[in-house]
Amino acid sequence: MPLTKVYSFHKVDDVAKGLDKFLERESAEAIERNGMFTVAFSGGSLPATACKYLRDNTKIDFSRWYVFWADERCVDYDSEESNYKLLKQELLDPLGGKIPEAQVIAINESLVGDPEAAATDYQEQMETVFAKGKSKFPEFDCILLGIGPDGHTCSLFPNRPQLEERNKWVVHIEDSPKEPPCRITLTLPVLNASRSVAFVATGAGKSKTVKEIVDDRDVAKPASHVALSKGTLYWFLDAGSAKGLTTTKPTEFKL
Repeated sequence: MPLTKVYSFHKVDDVAKGLDKFLERESAEAIERNGMFTVAFSGGSLPATACKYLRDNTKIDFSRWYVFWADERCVDYDSEESNYKLLKQELLDPLGGKIPEAQVIAINESLVGDPEAAATDYQEQMETVFAKGKSKFPEFDCILLGIGPDGHTCSLFPNRPQLEERNKWVVHIEDSPKEPPCRITLTLPVLNASRSVAFVATGAGKSKTVKEIVDDRDVAKPASHVALSKGTLYWFLDAGSAKGLTTTKPTEFKL
């Protein structure tokens, strides 16, 4: 039966330490199981938190990692709005090539001017890693997500048709309510097929949204629709983001 585990840490730095240990475990288990670890990162503040200690972890075999993006803005790699650039700064560059370049699956920079083509291409790139035909949707080992004030996750925004997609792995957006307008994103069926999804939310400014999703199951919030078919859903919160929870009692983080 699918599980949800909610962890609350005293401060953001403790969240970062917890994520390091969590990813160390997820990586080791996946490599033992399949010889590889498939992980997708979203953007925003998540890479800085998730990678703070991860990039110095010598117990992880990063050579077996396949890195993807849960969503990406249709911008050049060197743009300040690029999620690729953000993760490159926070993880890929500090690792100094430990993850082979061929195993870093980024948006095709030559297609950022055509979001629909970029989404199609990204799904095709994913199909080279995940055996197409084995199952309808790829089974990531882990997907790391953030949430916005409106409850969006990846680039799945409230009241947008991308939320209703049930066949494609990746879709495009040309009218995002948040700049920049053009993006690509994994779809809900892909998120829900993952072995594990970890939401990371820190700061008191996220407390209301966290409560609406975790306690209230507010279906108007896209993140509320992340309900794994057979994996485990995790929440990594700090004291600020967890303070609004009343029904759900966070548990102590243990591996």
